[in-house]
Amino acid sequence: MTATASQSFVNVGERTNVTGSAKFRKLIKEGDYQAALDVARQQVENGAQIIDVNMDEGLLDSKAAMETFLKLIATEPDIARVPVMIDSSKFEVIETGLKWIQGKCIVNSISMKEGEDQFREQARICQSYGAAVVVMAFDEVGQADTADRKYEICERAYRILVDEVGFAPEDIIFDPNIFAVATGIEEHNNYAVDFIEATRRIRENLPGCHVSGGLSNISFSFRGNEPVRRAMHSVFLYHAIPAGLDMAIVNAGQLDIYDDIDPELRELVEDVILNRRADATERLLEAAEKYRDDGGARQKADAEWRSKPVEERLKYALVKGLTEHIIEDTEEMRQKSERPLHVIEGPLMDGMNIVGDLFGSGKMFLPQVVKSARVMKKAVGHLFPYMEKEREEMGLADEPAGKIVMATVKGDVHDIGKNIVGVVLQCNGYDVVDLGVMVPAEKILETARQEKADAIGLSGLITPSLDEMVHVASEMQRQGMDLPLLIGGATTSPAHTAVKIEPAYRNAPVVHVHDASRAVGVVSKLLSDKRQAFWDETKEKFEKIRETRARNQSAKTRLPIGKAREKAFDPDTADYTPPKPKRPGLTTIDDVRLQDLVPYIDWTPFFMSWDMKGTYPKIFDDPNRGPAARELFADGQKMLEKMVAEDWLKPKGVVGLWPARRSGDDIEIFADEERADVIGRFFGLRQQSEKTGDKPYYTICDFVSATRPDWVGGFAVTAGTDEEDIIARFRRDKDDYSEIMFKALADRFAEAFAEYLHERVRKELWGYAPDESLTIEELISEAYDGIRPAPGYPAQPDHTEKDTLFELLEATKRTGIELTESRAMNPPASVSGMYFSHPESVYFAVGRIAKDQVEDYARRKGWSVEEAERHLAPILGYDPDADEAIAEAAE
Repeated sequence: MTATASQSFVNVGERTNVTGSAKFRKLIKEGDYQAALDVARQQVENGAQIIDVNMDEGLLDSKAAMETFLKLIATEPDIARVPVMIDSSKFEVIETGLKWIQGKCIVNSISMKEGEDQFREQARICQSYGAAVVVMAFDEVGQADTADRKYEICERAYRILVDEVGFAPEDIIFDPNIFAVATGIEEHNNYAVDFIEATRRIRENLPGCHVSGGLSNISFSFRGNEPVRRAMHSVFLYHAIPAGLDMAIVNAGQLDIYDDIDPELRELVEDVILNRRADATERLLEAAEKYRDDGGARQKADAEWRSKPVEERLKYALVKGLTEHIIEDTEEMRQKSERPLHVIEGPLMDGMNIVGDLFGSGKMFLPQVVKSARVMKKAVGHLFPYMEKEREEMGLADEPAGKIVMATVKGDVHDIGKNIVGVVLQCNGYDVVDLGVMVPAEKILETARQEKADAIGLSGLITPSLDEMVHVASEMQRQGMDLPLLIGGATTSPAHTAVKIEPAYRNAPVVHVHDASRAVGVVSKLLSDKRQAFWDETKEKFEKIRETRARNQSAKTRLPIGKAREKAFDPDTADYTPPKPKRPGLTTIDDVRLQDLVPYIDWTPFFMSWDMKGTYPKIFDDPNRGPAARELFADGQKMLEKMVAEDWLKPKGVVGLWPARRSGDDIEIFADEERADVIGRFFGLRQQSEKTGDKPYYTICDFVSATRPDWVGGFAVTAGTDEEDIIARFRRDKDDYSEIMFKALADRFAEAFAEYLHERVRKELWGYAPDESLTIEELISEAYDGIRPAPGYPAQPDHTEKDTLFELLEATKRTGIELTESRAMNPPASVSGMYFSHPESVYFAVGRIAKDQVEDYARRKGWSVEEAERHLAPILGYDPDADEAIAEAAE
């Protein structure tokens, strides 16, 4: 297990704290907020899932500094994508932060040190802003140091918050105080054990809450000796996480793998953390100096593995993902074994068990697991004919751990994530029946019955897939099925699963699977005697989600659509003249080759498609992910070179530039510059969530003039229409790794094509920025005038707008891209969107909208309100299916 092994463990980045980081404090005191933002960005890149912001410094105006920094964070998408923990010992600073934060935040902290009345008052203020709270184990007597005192204070606070204030338990984070050990003071020796024991009691007896702590405190005695401190942090987390610690303030880039710590150092540190010896502190102090410059160097792999026994060679090849000798080693093992099945049940499964353990504890990453699976498939492929022959002769059969039917639902063509989940399950002994993409409900359920499946897994990337999943769940209920249902994919969430899917299917467990790393644990529970307990636990979580959602909906303020329109962005400034395109109308783009697109590739999403979080190229320096990331990138470059040299794909695209005019919240598209004949209309959705100050309430139509001759563009591009032929080739070779690698690279080429083409439009086809000269980094960071929002994404969440876009572009005829009934693009490596040239156009999220706009949108589109609610379900600020009480509360 690693320091961050728990799949639910949350890293809180500690470096944006003036009391804990000298560098950050210096930047804030000097007013260099841009450099301070880089510190926050680095924390996120290094894996921080929350950033702790603290401005408590004697010479600072803490309130002003907090306000300034939080405002700046809100303008940085790569930072603002994670929640903020507002950290201050002054509640007035916390209140300032609450006023300027976007989305749900965490307050750090409140406590009962000034008594219960002030505690209640501060809790209610935090609750009014929708914030979660960190509650320190601190009361009128002082900070808790023993396990009994820690638990006693936390239980008392829990009863006040839940029973009196009405706090949701999941919004309570207890901090039972991590204190320094190995200080030389005997009374301090048990501090780590006290924290771990208190954590265990809190999680067992105070349901729904979380436990956090400031990790660096534990190693304060060894400041200046980074290797020892890192070892202490990792060992402490190794024991505290299983006890229930699910959050900690850490330097997210500075954690060692537990097993990679020098064994001698690890034992010395463990003696200190667990207080196992009276002389533990003295022994660690004596040894500490020799580790000061060690840097946690990892042991080198055994270069002589080919000289080992064949059993060990097979295990080594699986763990390292080596295919070079796998057939000859498998055959050697087969000849030594009584039955070919024994090769699988013996060294091959031993190797895959090691892979599973390493992956489950965070010591391997998805790319490596998929490579291991490729080795396993080649070995099994060699043994399969022998096993088939044996079964025919002896009538033998072997049972898998369980059979899972998986499918990307009807209307959706994306399956990289589903394929990875399938590989991980197969690596753990499950039989996976993958039905592919665009699979209707009838086929999924019929296959599940025919195959005698133990569970069904549904995947989807686009928002219409959410409705299709509800339909599949409803059909399972109607047909009386009782198989567990697994839900996964980019647009899915625990909230949607709880509110829409689980109520439609009550016969068996419905579980949202966040990523591939959790799939095996979920499936193993569902197919074991732990099923009922796991189901009960999941149902309880979903019920809390539904209750919280209903409570939050009633608390949200949304401006009436008429008022929001009064605060629209005005594009018609006196000194702005909309530019006329140099090449209006349609232009087919068929003169681009893959080699032209390579410089435009943004590699960060490539790693994300493999579940490796981090920004390129900084991910290579990550102490945990770095080696695996470099290996994955090298493999990607090898395939990319072949794709380019052999022209595996032939990119095609189309651009349209049309006369346009804003009409209310819509955009009219005209046949020519006379602007007499309307040939299309794009419908806009406007922000309604209440804002502070004079901020505009955007819709995409705001970037088009209603009074001056203006223009709008559209595009559709694909990396190529030959994807399926290449994928089929890899499937014939049972090469999952190469199949997933190819899909990930094809997606990168499609996005690179969109970036390349937008630049060409700005400089040539529209031509409003002919002298633009930007680096690739500047292009990727969108340092240019104009935007290219896509239907189905935050600025226009309605996927049906693609129908108009594709019709105006003649996209299918000119590029070969087709829309499914759910408006997914096929081939999957395709991108489409609109072009706006206004220099002040910005990307934005429509967010939740109120019923008055839904009704107005339905009228404009010629839909019924029910149809509009179905298409706009992900952004509805109310629940059309809620019961009367919830509906009244939402009003």
